[in-house]
Amino acid sequence: MFGKNREKKIGVPKGKSLTAVKIVLALAVFGVLIGNSYYSIQEEEQAVVCTFGSPKAVTTPGLHFKVPFVQNVTKVNTTIQGFNIGYRQEGEGDPYEEIEDALMITSDYNFIYVDFYAEYRVTDPVKALYASENPALILKNIAQNCIRTTIGSYSVDSVLTTGKNEIQSNIKQMILDKLETYDIGIQLVNITIQDATPPTAEVENAFKEVETAKQGKETALNNANKYRNEQIPNAEAESDKILQDAEARKQERINEANGQAARFNSMYQEYAKYPEVTKKRMFYEAIEDVLPDVKVVIEGEGGKTSTMLPLDSFVTQEPSSIEGKADAEDIEKEDSEE
Repeated sequence: MFGKNREKKIGVPKGKSLTAVKIVLALAVFGVLIGNSYYSIQEEEQAVVCTFGSPKAVTTPGLHFKVPFVQNVTKVNTTIQGFNIGYRQEGEGDPYEEIEDALMITSDYNFIYVDFYAEYRVTDPVKALYASENPALILKNIAQNCIRTTIGSYSVDSVLTTGKNEIQSNIKQMILDKLETYDIGIQLVNITIQDATPPTAEVENAFKEVETAKQGKETALNNANKYRNEQIPNAEAESDKILQDAEARKQERINEANGQAARFNSMYQEYAKYPEVTKKRMFYEAIEDVLPDVKVVIEGEGGKTSTMLPLDSFVTQEPSSIEGKADAEDIEKEDSEE
């Protein structure tokens, strides 16, 4: 009797408990529906919304809505990502362990370790998710194939020293061509050679010495070109000066020759008119040049003599006076002969 009354006092009405459970379940279902009815996309992301197996890319950043349990959303990172080929980053196993991916053979049958770093990004999120299971792994396999093919066509000296830029460019173009064929929704951004070393320390030291010698050669060539560039303007200036001096000397000699020719012609004209007087004058001029201090004694008629000093006064007499004297002498000579 007492137990039955107690149960009636502390028991919960059956109808009210069922209502509370329904409310809780409804709130839970509503919360799940609300939580699955929207999604957000960041600037560096894109989304793929799959509705009944039909994918569609959503590229606009921000808040978006979807049908819960009907549409499935997968986010894809579109920033530039990368992976290593031939070496391990920190924390990726034993850093001193040799990696087989890095060991390659060159066209001259030398072994060499070459490390690469490839960068890529997703260009088509739908193809990146559904065209292949792991597009990054496919890209890595393509890159390894292209790297080995390209390295195998170059000598070890080119790989270690002068041919790195050309090798990188050829590998990148080869990978881009193959990615276009496979069409897996990702694109290669860049691939670079991180390091290239010979397989042994002795060979590495030998190549370092070769590289040092090449750098010394380049330094010597640069210094020689610098010296040449400094000396060529000076030499050209000196050459121009010599040519100008020669041209001036040439013109001077030409003018001098023309003056002598004019003097000779004038002298010849005088000689043609008065040969005796002209010969005497030429004789006196020659004597003056040889013996500038000579005294000239002229003997006239009746044994008279006269000394003329300096000689210039005699040599430089006016032609008219000389011609007059010559005419007088000629007349006297003719009278004496008669």
